[in-house]
Amino acid sequence: MLDTQVINISTRCSKTSLCTSHIDYRVHMDQLTLTGTLAERKRDVTQRCAQASARVGGNPILFGMTTALELQEIALPTRYSASDTVLHTVASTPSRRIVTVDGTLCAHVWKPISTDATAVVYINRTVCALHPFHVWAQLARHLALDELITLGDSVLSACAQPPSVLAEFINKIRGFAGRTACLQALPHIRAGVASPMESRARLAVTQHGIPNPEINYIVRGEKFASGANMTLDLAWPHCRVAVEYDGDHHRTDKTQWRRDQEKRERLRSHGWIVIIITADDLCDNAHRAEFAFRVARYLIERGAQFQFHPVATPLESKVPHSRLITL
Repeated sequence: MLDTQVINISTRCSKTSLCTSHIDYRVHMDQLTLTGTLAERKRDVTQRCAQASARVGGNPILFGMTTALELQEIALPTRYSASDTVLHTVASTPSRRIVTVDGTLCAHVWKPISTDATAVVYINRTVCALHPFHVWAQLARHLALDELITLGDSVLSACAQPPSVLAEFINKIRGFAGRTACLQALPHIRAGVASPMESRARLAVTQHGIPNPEINYIVRGEKFASGANMTLDLAWPHCRVAVEYDGDHHRTDKTQWRRDQEKRERLRSHGWIVIIITADDLCDNAHRAEFAFRVARYLIERGAQFQFHPVATPLESKVPHSRLITL
């Protein structure tokens, strides 16, 4: 295990001062835009982490928390206040931490790494990151439940794993703050989500009683001239109702815009209702409720049966007595 060999260098940090072939062009561009930003961030953070290692003699350092997310190109939670100047390190016990005086490193203790041989991901010779599953659990007590769910979606996408694997991981590790939040988040987490905004759009509708949509749904029989499949961010195929999230580049990239128009006009001509949303539609409770109502109205008009909730229901649920979860 790396933890038995590595000295983790950082300052102590308080709990309250913790420093976010089948894919069509639009989804592909979403991923490229997000991936490009994350890749740039990874290069910067990796360099800073390597410099931190060099300052202590080149010993490998294990990084956790948001630093580990950046090192593995996973989007950070939006409502998590983290300093850009602080790198987070992690060790299995307090005695394995070394305190520095410059305040650029912040130490955390995460005991589960001592019993998990897969907890360490090697970025390069001197920089290591905590596995995304561990990071998700480590951050659980610091995030609102919706942000924890959104991060869970991102972690599953990065690891290409189904929710059941993450559930098995949480069932195996005990005794950490935030475990209850993990158990509450797990039933809401989905695999194959292309971006955090898609996660937020899904939660916005399901909290109002709308059935779970299919994610990145491949529309049968519909292809672009290039032969690529047409996909939809969120879809209720039996009702032919879909939601598409448009980031800023959907309006500024001409090729992107044209592909969007081609797909949406084709689908609408074949009976699909395609609802377009932007970040403004998800910015607060009132806008999310209006967005959910639009979706509900179209679904009900198409024959769907469910109980719509004008006020969003809480995501929190009762944790099972066994404190285990089966998905």
